[in-house]
Amino acid sequence: MPKDAAVEEFAGLVRALKARDGRSYEALGRRLSVSASTLHRYCSGATVPEEFAVVDRLALLCGADEEERRALEAAWTAADRARRRAASPAPVPSPAHVPSPAPVPAAPDPGPGPTPDPTAPEAPRARPRRRAPAPLLVAAAVALVVLALAAALLGLPTRTASAPAPAPASTPPGRTAAPLPFTWSVGSQLWQGGCGHTYLVDRAPHAVAPPPVAADSGAWAGTHGAVHGGEALVRITLQGRSPTDAVVLQALHVRVVDRAAPLPWNAYRMDNGCGGAVTPRHFAVDLDRPRPLARPVDGLDASGSEVRTIPAVSFPYRITSSDPEELLVSARTAGCDCRWYLELEWSAGGRTGTARITDGGKPFRTSGTKGRPTYAYDSPEGRWITDSDSGQTG
Repeated sequence: MPKDAAVEEFAGLVRALKARDGRSYEALGRRLSVSASTLHRYCSGATVPEEFAVVDRLALLCGADEEERRALEAAWTAADRARRRAASPAPVPSPAHVPSPAPVPAAPDPGPGPTPDPTAPEAPRARPRRRAPAPLLVAAAVALVVLALAAALLGLPTRTASAPAPAPASTPPGRTAAPLPFTWSVGSQLWQGGCGHTYLVDRAPHAVAPPPVAADSGAWAGTHGAVHGGEALVRITLQGRSPTDAVVLQALHVRVVDRAAPLPWNAYRMDNGCGGAVTPRHFAVDLDRPRPLARPVDGLDASGSEVRTIPAVSFPYRITSSDPEELLVSARTAGCDCRWYLELEWSAGGRTGTARITDGGKPFRTSGTKGRPTYAYDSPEGRWITDSDSGQTG
């Protein structure tokens, strides 16, 4: 049977996501909690998932941006509607046609014929014998009507229960029709103190370029396909759109969309150890916890003669166009390759909502480095070396 055009379009988008990610059906299926064969059926168009949530998780894992996810949702809605049409039961035949042969023996045509012999007493009793099956035929017809009605009634709950299913997917939590009353931007390639950071790279040392300056870290990481090793620092800059109508930032949540074993890649340190005079206040996130929280942590200022504490500030925050705010998030892990994003709750002018904070439409990614070969750059030699190469231990 040929596939519906809407189903084929949806399957094509799912195949494109899977091809972009590059992982096998088994690997992606484990992260989506579905079997490899089920995911393959989604990609081939043999099956349309009953809920959009699993497809949305796949889109996040494969780095789809907001526009791609909206297009995917629209395609799923059309494909799901086609699936429901194909699954609808065939019309039940009208019971009026079932007993139609019955009147033939039961009602003979009293046309012209020989006049009955009045002396034959048995002739009047012949007709009751012909009509004897009529009650049975009527009962059979009634039974067929009852069965047809029962079949129709049993089909109704399935259609009415499944019809509203696409509604939650079309208006997922946190998505509002009107524009956000504030703007936000993200810096995801930050280093501690502007000099200390570790990247995991799936390359041998001779194929890795020298460490960049901090300002060029994004380009270096993109070229090498690098992943934050052990810790990712994310800076969120928020600014209201109005100078008078404040936006209240209520809470910051962490959502982990994928957990896997730490990457078996080499670790490359961007420095040989450095420390800044100021440690800014920030929100610490332990990605190894089952439900990570963004916990406010004090900063330290050691630039003067005495070390001064920079008190952490908890939610809520208020922002306007003239009073922006900057949040720093430090997300650490030792035991997973984690993909995650942030959700920021806000309220303004009687409206409330949730803004999803991502890395250019993709989840942030941080992987543990425990047990991985670690390299630092030897500038005089012009090459990456391990601690044993440099004569250090540990």
